[in-house]
Amino acid sequence: MELLPDGQRNTATEVSWDDQQKINKFSTLINKKDENLEVLKKLKEEKEYLDDLSLEIELLDEDEKIQYKVGEVFIFMKVNKVIEKIEVDNEVLTEKISNIESSVDEIDDSLESYKKQLYARFGNNINLER
Repeated sequence: MELLPDGQRNTATEVSWDDQQKINKFSTLINKKDENLEVLKKLKEEKEYLDDLSLEIELLDEDEKIQYKVGEVFIFMKVNKVIEKIEVDNEVLTEKISNIESSVDEIDDSLESYKKQLYARFGNNINLER
């Protein structure tokens, strides 16, 4: 028997195995969304750097060789080749950003579904807000 303050009654709902699985899945999705948002932030920063770099490089002479980072090393490339490389890298980044944004949208849809189910079952006895 629980001792509650006068005028309050126990409104706890028993948590079934299925309920616990939904809560665990909700938590997993929240963590996955946070990871995706962190990666998305880094990719957007990288895309912004590439855009800035592209603008700066277009001001240079086409036949001039400049250093361009490929992986962990810098190599000398002609400006027009660097511009082509930046365009390809930019397209790849845009695709990655789009994929992660759609993944985050899918996660949001799943989270909303779990929220509805869990709030319907537990009401104010559960807090799924951050």
